[in-house]
Amino acid sequence: MGHSGGSPNSPLHDFLFSVSSVVSLGAERIRSWSPPSGSMHMDSDFGDNSQLRGSFFFEPPREHRKIEMHSPLYYAACTLGGIASCGLTHMAVTPLDLVKCNMQIDPAKYKDILGGFSVLFKEQGFRGFFKGWVPTLLGYSAQGGCKFGLYEFFKKLYSELAGPEHGSKHKALIYLAGSASAEVIAVVALCPMEAVKVRIQTQPGFAKGLRDGLPKFVVSEGIPGLFKGLVPLWGRQIPYTMMKFASFETIVEMIYKHVIPKPKDECSKPLQLAVSFAGGYMAGVLCAVVSHPADNLVSFLNNTKEATITEAVRQLGLHGLFTRGLLLRIVMIGTLTGAQWGIYDTFKVLVGLPTTGSVAPRPSVSREEHAKQS
Repeated sequence: MGHSGGSPNSPLHDFLFSVSSVVSLGAERIRSWSPPSGSMHMDSDFGDNSQLRGSFFFEPPREHRKIEMHSPLYYAACTLGGIASCGLTHMAVTPLDLVKCNMQIDPAKYKDILGGFSVLFKEQGFRGFFKGWVPTLLGYSAQGGCKFGLYEFFKKLYSELAGPEHGSKHKALIYLAGSASAEVIAVVALCPMEAVKVRIQTQPGFAKGLRDGLPKFVVSEGIPGLFKGLVPLWGRQIPYTMMKFASFETIVEMIYKHVIPKPKDECSKPLQLAVSFAGGYMAGVLCAVVSHPADNLVSFLNNTKEATITEAVRQLGLHGLFTRGLLLRIVMIGTLTGAQWGIYDTFKVLVGLPTTGSVAPRPSVSREEHAKQS
């Protein structure tokens, strides 16, 4: 290990460059849009991104146009941010996911984390650590776009239905309801690629990748087979996402309230992004624990043809259901979730939007009320 992770030819450098390229492209596309005249704009304090120059990712352009909060373009920006944050981060942790899935399927062979990496390296070489990266990238990009974009939509919708008083009093319930509603749809987008990914990763010789793995899977089990894991995937992802968003929002609010001695809108953008990463990491640890039993079921069902949930529970046992591969998943999901919130909020800041958390969504203002306020 003579070279550092940041060397020009290292995998870390390549990953960060790919993140920068995708986020930069999306941000530039959104900035090039010209809003209609007379539209409401967000507060000007989020329009200045100069504090991000020279930051971890890249220097943003100096000029950009503002985006109206909770407009169609706002939700489009959140969707693009979700695609970048989920697709790229899940792809980056493919080796960890590969070992975790095999520990769940064959614990006798993959006894622990280091042993799992050793077995994979001996049998498949370095390339074996990235089996299934294409369906991982595509599946979680689709899921991330739906999850983040629809969460912002449902959070605003439920806040308006509750009204200002109840919305402020029951914020946690709104976060939980909004994230659950978004994930119901997001899982449908993820399910086919997740099924193929698990089969490629846990059955040696099944396929080299998505190009030959998807046709083989369909021939073997038909189109419905791609959605065989939908119910346990809902069981894994909905609690995971509810915990991910509700705990993140709560943790970020607590950080700004008890740790940082000034209001969020007075904090620099780099500090706000650091809070997003920290809140995301802590939320990710909670997510891993809550959703782990269902994750074991998903891996078992997608690996074994004609398997049932009852059979999976019987073979895994309650102890195995809750603990098999848990430590690795905590490390993986904590890092993953922290990175996702960091990338997502970086994207939002780069297009002139505020970072997530601490501020409740404002009720919509009608044109007549807006005219009176003006």
